[in-house]
Amino acid sequence: MSDGQPRIGEAHEAEGKPAAFIAWGLYILSIPSVALLAPIGLLVAYAARGSATGLPRQHLDAAIALFWSVFWWTAAAGVLIVISVLLSWLILPIVLIFILWGVLFLLGVWFTIKSVLGLINLLQNRAP
Repeated sequence: MSDGQPRIGEAHEAEGKPAAFIAWGLYILSIPSVALLAPIGLLVAYAARGSATGLPRQHLDAAIALFWSVFWWTAAAGVLIVISVLLSWLILPIVLIFILWGVLFLLGVWFTIKSVLGLINLLQNRAP
């Protein structure tokens, strides 16, 4: 019997799609914003994930997974940079520091490229 009220637990397939667009968009803007918008995109993805279903839910899950994978790789590179600075009196630490800064740069580029591909897939209604 339909009384005109929405049923709890039923979600429209497109629910969560705007949040997925916002999350991917904030991730894409992480390089120009010096990575300040990426955590905001993560918060948007976490907040919208509970009510999202289907393809938007997959995109929100992929956005969250991408953030945490890049976060831990960046943390590992940062620890290696700190160690190399502390051991700067040993053999060729400057070369190691430059290599690690390059790794951090490549992580940022990888994060942005994966975000652009995620947004493109969302626009084409494909899984991430």
